[in-house]
Amino acid sequence: MHRKVLLCSAAGLLALALACGKSSQAPTSPSGATQPGVDANADGSTLKATQPSIVSPSGGAQATDPLTFVATKSAGKFKDVGLSYEFQVRSGTTVVYDSGTVGGVGAGNNVSFSPGASNILPDTDYTWRARAVFGSAVGPWSSDGSFKSPVGAFMRGNEARDPLTIGRTVGEIRGPAQFTANGLKLIAHESHVLYRLPQTLEAGQFSMMILGADEGSEGDKSKVFAMQEGPDESDVTTDDYRMTAELRGANYPAPGSITCRIIAGDAESRDCPRVQRSFDSTRWYFWSFSWQTGSARLLVRADSETGPVLYDATIGTGAHPYRPTPHFLYLGVPAGRAGLIDATLPGGTYKNVYIGPNARPAFPQ
Repeated sequence: MHRKVLLCSAAGLLALALACGKSSQAPTSPSGATQPGVDANADGSTLKATQPSIVSPSGGAQATDPLTFVATKSAGKFKDVGLSYEFQVRSGTTVVYDSGTVGGVGAGNNVSFSPGASNILPDTDYTWRARAVFGSAVGPWSSDGSFKSPVGAFMRGNEARDPLTIGRTVGEIRGPAQFTANGLKLIAHESHVLYRLPQTLEAGQFSMMILGADEGSEGDKSKVFAMQEGPDESDVTTDDYRMTAELRGANYPAPGSITCRIIAGDAESRDCPRVQRSFDSTRWYFWSFSWQTGSARLLVRADSETGPVLYDATIGTGAHPYRPTPHFLYLGVPAGRAGLIDATLPGGTYKNVYIGPNARPAFPQ
């Protein structure tokens, strides 16, 4: 009896001891806890700790980027100990993401965790749950919280959505670039982002918000975004499916001039009218290029997607469809035969990029 009382007291101080009082075997170490399948509760738990409660996301609501799970902290039933946690996301009964054991991060009574890159698909219904972990012992799972994953960043088929405000991109960064709270900043002439669209987009739009790209930046016939046919990242200038949206830099005789050029696979270059405008490096500008067989349009607005129009030009593109295979799109542009001075206009911060055949989706502002 004396041996049994000692065992129960030690295990209580460690907030484990489910086996305590149930077995006369020698005690295990704190890190070992109770082995799986031995003296476990009906729910599979082997740790005497409270069940977390779901805080957010819950109720089927759509989460926002970055996806973050928040639950109430567990507590040991006999003594406060440093608990870790496990977070799990399921589709039906199938586990699509398991965090493994992670530290408890959070202030006050809550713990939070962001999964980062994972198999969680965008805009999809899931459930999630959490439980406390101490050594190899695990507490009871929380109840399930239902949610829809963030629309987030994705590239599939002939469509891509890339907020660039969540610290990652679905594209491929080339040259010096920096993620900021506002988006992705392209620092130098050679800086650009490549999107390898899985399926050719024959008719659609390529649109984004840009801050800080203006006529005061070094550049000549500089580009803010572009398209071409892959698979090589070659000189866009003479590509059979060239498209360049241009903002002329400080080295050009008329800095601030906006224009575009497109070759729709028929070896004929077609230019948008060149119009000089003054830009403010502290304001956002909405840039959009849209196309279909026979026509193309470049639109620039100040402040937002619905702000004052600075530039709006539609040109004819002939009878040949625009169908680069594979279809490469860029924020900025790789250097061409004219060198870096005609490549990316440096200093621009990009966000809320959309490529696709549909109406532009809503982005957090």
